[in-house]
Amino acid sequence: MRYDHATELNDGMRTKAYFMMRLPFRVKKEGRAYISWCPALDVSSMGETPKEAEKNLIEALRLFIMSCYERGVLDRVLKDCGFVPEKPNAPPVKKSKSRTELWVPLPFIVNQSSARCRA
Repeated sequence: MRYDHATELNDGMRTKAYFMMRLPFRVKKEGRAYISWCPALDVSSMGETPKEAEKNLIEALRLFIMSCYERGVLDRVLKDCGFVPEKPNAPPVKKSKSRTELWVPLPFIVNQSSARCRA
């Protein structure tokens, strides 16, 4: 996951922050439609073109991940799907030529007047 820039909103009390999640996906043609699928989270979508199917999958993944976050189950869903933290200094994983990846933006607003991180 990549942390993107944070920008201050007009009132000075809130900040926009983005997390970016890079996930593998596949697109295949079925009849007249293109089906897009993220095997890591088992989320799929479709479109009339491969590009539209990819765009729709990004939106479906964004909605799925944000819904899990809002319901307080994101950590459990990621663990159940086999996600584990990468160890420091781990060798890079080679990217398969048959798999492509997409970036999923996860936007948040941090209310700095009430937010107190207790990590």
